[in-house]
Amino acid sequence: MKSLSLSIGILFAPGIKFRLNGIYRNGTRTYTGECFVTKNTGELHLYTPTGEETVSSGFTLTPDDYEHADFDLLDVVIGIHFHWERTENQKFKGALQILDEQQYLTAVNILPLEDYLLSVISSEMSATSSLELLKAHAVISRSWLIAQKTKKERMTTGYESCIQDEDQYIRWFDREDHDHFDVCADDHCQRYQGISKAYTPVVRQAIETTRGEVLAYNGDVCDARFSKCCGGVSERFDNTWEPVNHPYLTKIIDSASLASVPDLSEEAQARAWILSSPDVFCNTRDKQVLSNVLNDYDQETQDFFRWETSYTTKELSTLVKTKLGIDFGTITSIEPLQRGVSGRIIRLRLTGTKKSMTIGKELIIRKAFSPSHLYSSAFIVETEKNSSGTPARFTFKGAGWGHGVGLCQIGAAVMSSRGYSYKEILMHYFPGSEIIQLKMEN
Repeated sequence: MKSLSLSIGILFAPGIKFRLNGIYRNGTRTYTGECFVTKNTGELHLYTPTGEETVSSGFTLTPDDYEHADFDLLDVVIGIHFHWERTENQKFKGALQILDEQQYLTAVNILPLEDYLLSVISSEMSATSSLELLKAHAVISRSWLIAQKTKKERMTTGYESCIQDEDQYIRWFDREDHDHFDVCADDHCQRYQGISKAYTPVVRQAIETTRGEVLAYNGDVCDARFSKCCGGVSERFDNTWEPVNHPYLTKIIDSASLASVPDLSEEAQARAWILSSPDVFCNTRDKQVLSNVLNDYDQETQDFFRWETSYTTKELSTLVKTKLGIDFGTITSIEPLQRGVSGRIIRLRLTGTKKSMTIGKELIIRKAFSPSHLYSSAFIVETEKNSSGTPARFTFKGAGWGHGVGLCQIGAAVMSSRGYSYKEILMHYFPGSEIIQLKMEN
């Protein structure tokens, strides 16, 4: 297989500031140093150390010396709308492209797949993680990316990811939300935060040892997914994204000791499970294991396996209106209508004094009930009422961190610490799949 070149959307802003560390070229023009590009009266204006010029959308700066040049993007927002959102400066290899996407400018990084993976597995995990864990993630990330490019090539017009009318708001989010580049750099796709965290010997070893390896099912590269913590049981792909059955993205008990679990799609069983502390891989507080799998800002999250958050009725009603843009009035009830195999709520009925609607899928539900996102949609709601019988407070008690589909990163870290190989880890989380070797050109 030919070496793939990827385009990654990194920064979306009215103006983009960057620093070129080396000589970069657009056609016959050369550039270096700190630059700024913004939009004024419909035109893109590039400010460089030597002056100002007008450029077109798609303006691309390519390094003369790929190995020894890089560029910094300044004030990049990461974890967009999630509870760990923050701004940082990031360094990148490869080319820089500036796109005019009308509402904002987009900074796009273009580089080879294997160099992209160097950063991804260090951004999604810690660059100091164990070799077997990093190898597993390299195979997953490589598989996912190739599957996304294949999906994009096969995608037909008329694709819908939202169903909305007076009675329901059902939506899922996937890579088809990006039209002008392959993937984004944030948690919507895969975290990609440049090269500053990537260059450790073990990361390079993980990439090189697994070079060209992907997960496959019935001859097709797997659309491999992962989340931080499944909460004990992984979720089905079709319960989270489009209604497509991927047999390798199904219910997995994240344990070596539990042969079965209750039917978590049933409300009473889900409640009991969420309030319990089962013997599963991702049920850990081992600081050494967690420091290997979680980057610095991820370690700020302590209660990922079982968690709780609470709102007054007024707080929740205001929050739902702000996040969904729908005025339910005062919220009076939250009723789960459908749970997935992991206990995650797929659809729920939200009722207020002005309106009642069904909302889903899991990410919409997580967005609706948090200033950022709830850790997951595997939750129960306890309603506290005042003396008149009116709801006064809603308390959410939940399990897991993320959508729960595919590999559980914290569970995989525990498996690695217990001596499981990367192939054993992958076969645990992606049943029925196989590891195949694609021939990748240098």
